[in-house]
Amino acid sequence: MKEKINVFDYAEHIAKALSRGFLLNTNGDKFNSMVIGWGHLGIVWGRPTFVAYVRAHRYTKAQLDKTREFTLSIPLGGIDPEINRICGSLSGSRIDKVKEAGLKLVEAEKTQTPGIAQYPLTVECRVLYAQEQDLAEIPEDIRRRAYPQDVDSTNPMANRDVHTAYIGEIVDAYIIRED
Repeated sequence: MKEKINVFDYAEHIAKALSRGFLLNTNGDKFNSMVIGWGHLGIVWGRPTFVAYVRAHRYTKAQLDKTREFTLSIPLGGIDPEINRICGSLSGSRIDKVKEAGLKLVEAEKTQTPGIAQYPLTVECRVLYAQEQDLAEIPEDIRRRAYPQDVDSTNPMANRDVHTAYIGEIVDAYIIRED
């Protein structure tokens, strides 16, 4: 069962969960999930949106560019350390994260990208716009810390790759309630 919600009623919860990391899911060549710690909920062009940031050489980026949609899976309680470890440090191009992390997928309502039962607050998004960051426009202290040019793209945290900002229109939001 899914309980429909107004996503903005959960804005504070989403912001706090983001600081600990929650899941951005894609479903192009196969389902994939990655931990994100950057993003923001808001209104763009009069539409409810979530902006997600994905590094250039991530498997998730190729999936997003292909499908132009994503779901967010946000825990209502604490995070599952094993789910976050697998989805935050291993590439979906090399492993099946559903199997490795024991994810229970739940069919989406308006997109082709499932949610995850273990992280039941679900936000479905369709990409309205994507823009790659321009390193020259990022303050030097942030650029040095977040985009060190001597760290290759395989590092899951700070590395030389810029992010693409994906403005996703929120097309549905609900809490997955297991019966």
